[in-house]
Amino acid sequence: MQKRSFLEKETPRLGPLDFALRRAAGLWSVATRRTRQAGLRQILRHVNRAEGAWGALDQKSDAELHQIAADLRARLARLDRPTKETAGQAFALIREVSARVLGMRPYDVQLLGGYALLQGRLAEMNTGEGKTLTATLPAITAALGGWPVHVISVNDYLVQRDARIMGPLFDWFGLSVGCVISGMEPEDRQAAYACDVTYCTNTEVAFDHLKDRLKRVNLGRGLGRKLQQARTATVQDRPLMPGLCFAIIDEADSILIDEARTPLILSQETDSAVEAEIFSTALDLARGLRDGRDYRIDGASGPVRLTPEGQRRLRAAADRLGGAWRHDEQREDVAARALTALHVMRRGDQYVIRDDKIVIVDESTGRVMPDRFWSDGLHQLVELKEGVDLSPRKDTLAQMSYQRLFRRYLWLSGMTGTAREVAAEIHEVYGLRDVRIPPRRRKRLRHGRARLLPDQARKWQAVAAQVADCTEKGAPVLVGTRSVADSERLSAVLHGGGIAHEVINALDETRESEIVAKAGQRGAATIATNMAGRGTDIALGQGVANLGGLHVIMTERHASGRIDRQLAGRAARQGDPGAFNMVLCLDDVILQDAAMPMLRSIARLALGAGLERAALAMIALAQKTVEARHAAGRRRLFRSEGRQQDQLAFTGESE
Repeated sequence: MQKRSFLEKETPRLGPLDFALRRAAGLWSVATRRTRQAGLRQILRHVNRAEGAWGALDQKSDAELHQIAADLRARLARLDRPTKETAGQAFALIREVSARVLGMRPYDVQLLGGYALLQGRLAEMNTGEGKTLTATLPAITAALGGWPVHVISVNDYLVQRDARIMGPLFDWFGLSVGCVISGMEPEDRQAAYACDVTYCTNTEVAFDHLKDRLKRVNLGRGLGRKLQQARTATVQDRPLMPGLCFAIIDEADSILIDEARTPLILSQETDSAVEAEIFSTALDLARGLRDGRDYRIDGASGPVRLTPEGQRRLRAAADRLGGAWRHDEQREDVAARALTALHVMRRGDQYVIRDDKIVIVDESTGRVMPDRFWSDGLHQLVELKEGVDLSPRKDTLAQMSYQRLFRRYLWLSGMTGTAREVAAEIHEVYGLRDVRIPPRRRKRLRHGRARLLPDQARKWQAVAAQVADCTEKGAPVLVGTRSVADSERLSAVLHGGGIAHEVINALDETRESEIVAKAGQRGAATIATNMAGRGTDIALGQGVANLGGLHVIMTERHASGRIDRQLAGRAARQGDPGAFNMVLCLDDVILQDAAMPMLRSIARLALGAGLERAALAMIALAQKTVEARHAAGRRRLFRSEGRQQDQLAFTGESE
């Protein structure tokens, strides 16, 4: 059967009234979510009706099921979108085949989740409810109807894992499955995107789409020229993907919200020895400036602001240096970036050094991004600071935000375990209405008392004592840290106490699956950054459930409470028991990121007075402050793109 051939839908330009109406619609969507949950249950009736019409599917031979699948495929191909009846038939068949091929029979709640995705909704399912299997229901249904499907996740590990595990199910239906990860050659990417179902990360899809858009601009708008180019194009010239048709986004809040603060930038290398000299001089000047007198840093992550005294000192240096340094705006801009490289960008937090290169670490996922670079010379300034080889500066070719990218899909859906806080924003930007999928089993997560310590040293000692207590009882424990540097610090403390453990962080990703496979075994201790957060399924070893299951310790609040809940969700999955507690301190980055010194002072005074709960409330308030600031940044980016005349911002020309 021929696959449907689409490109994408264009995103309309939005005015002030449009933004206001979208915001109101988002709030109304949250208020009416219960009505959507009731409507989902219709799919269960249609599944039962299909099974009744076909007879007991579990009694039919494979040949009979293949004939049913062929008939269903023909019906789906004639429809623009699956109807309730055909969706029920498809789900009934997929459920039976999944039980035979994978040994996994989708539960009713997974059918509900699958139908929500097929309707183009945001399905909120508890962590551990089986979203990987749930996604196969709409993916197979749509692919049988000729729709190219992208199943999008947050990292290469999950993409490869899910494609491998679910591959046999797609294969039974005669559907091809591709997998797009970082480092693939163009011809391999083209082959993967040409499959019926493609598992890929949001980053790979975004940059491959940008590359395709840039190719189309370079080809010009003439249809005859495009057709001629299509006949003679090399692999490098041809589009990587057929278009943006149907996307199923796993961990949708991470991709649509957390990743949406920063525009995606496609760049090319340039060679500028003059700039290298300027950056080196800028670092020398920045090292001579004093915090508080010459500059101030707002929070732990900046921005850096020069004071009038700092500006005066730079002006005095400019008289000696001459050249580009005589331009006030340029001089102060490069100096601020040099200060950012020195005092805001920290090894083990925002980046690691691998093979004598600076490699960026994604704060939300804890994973390295080897193909990403900071722009405007910041990357080169960090390289000079660390004494590694200087890479060529990157010039912007094209840019786009995730807000615009995913609104271009003809058919969009998503699923996550942590959507409620951002459901209104997701509907406002992407038009996705959220629906809560009821859990199959009651959550058996025990929340322990949160602790707050005065400083990091005492925090790590308290965490080590708790890890020792858990492992001595035989219970496995997972300790979540915010950064690579923190995971290494805690590892050193555990080593000093003679506590055997494993570490999952961006310094070595090769053993991730091996460590995760053992993390739920009796007495196992694992330290992990957010790499062991979203999507990580830690299976309990024999007898571990009787010991209370996996114990998760969070050592710092993140920039979003949703990331905290994802870490907690590694415990008590699929009806198993588990425990979670926090061990925090007054040195935690969240108090600095809030850029409100008063909160930290109040927390310190409260803790000194023995009012631990009041001090913890200040940390929670700091997190809310950071969340609100990030939301405002996303809204500014969304609105600024809405005011642009062009669909993409290309240097020197429009699309």
